[in-house]
Amino acid sequence: MKIIKLVVLLLLSTMPLHAQKNEVKITTEKLTDHIYVLKGQGGNIGLFVGEDAVFLIDDQFAPLTNKILKAIKQITQKPVSYLVNSHWHGDHTGGNLNMAKEGALILAHENVRKRMNTTAEIRGKIKQASPKEALPVITFSDNMMLHINNEDILVAHVHNAHTDGDAIIYFTSNNVIHMGDTYFQGKFPYIDLNSGGHINGVIASAEKVILLADDETKIIPGHGNVANRKQLIAYKNMLVDLKEKIQLEIDQGKTLAEVSKNNTITANYKLFNGWITEEKIRIAIYNSLIQ
Repeated sequence: MKIIKLVVLLLLSTMPLHAQKNEVKITTEKLTDHIYVLKGQGGNIGLFVGEDAVFLIDDQFAPLTNKILKAIKQITQKPVSYLVNSHWHGDHTGGNLNMAKEGALILAHENVRKRMNTTAEIRGKIKQASPKEALPVITFSDNMMLHINNEDILVAHVHNAHTDGDAIIYFTSNNVIHMGDTYFQGKFPYIDLNSGGHINGVIASAEKVILLADDETKIIPGHGNVANRKQLIAYKNMLVDLKEKIQLEIDQGKTLAEVSKNNTITANYKLFNGWITEEKIRIAIYNSLIQ
């Protein structure tokens, strides 16, 4: 009986991982004649295909690289020449080593390289430094322009937003903007305070893209569905409203514990609940503002 139980437990322990690996499918959505968004497990991938080169934004997790490359080959037989990391988190950079081996040149903000190249404790777990080959080869401190496939591409740093190394990528002629995790479409954002994130930066990123965009701009969020300027404005207004309400609580001497339990602050935004709940976003904004 004990042996049977042990076998059952072993089967149950292995099934979720196996099932999860098999269930992940890479889907492709065409936004323009040259730009696509790929979804799987992790952050949304941007793909720019042209006569000169294939340009990628983020690469999700290492085990998915073959599936991602297979999805790209359904669009073009050309190899990935350039890879931009929108920030350093593993669900956006996990495939870097594999992509580098495929010949991709990796670019990112200088803080992305620093954080990927550092062993650190994150939420009680040790994150080892990434292999040298997985690190960005070209880094920038503020803004950078790339000129590929007859397109002018603005890669712009947003200071202390989701992290301290965020970049938004603006394809000027195609009128598409990839915001990385400075935008969680339809959900409360994850503000990684331990990586230099701050509510002011998340709001500033939205404001920057709102200025760049027009009503026809397609906006790729780090997570969620492709959005437009109107949706981003509503998202920004929600964040501004929450920031003002929580700042008022702070000004009145309210503690973190009091704010974290005050459901009235986020009562109008229950639809934004997700991985980051109403309580979590109240805590994150409070901690941002008292830094």
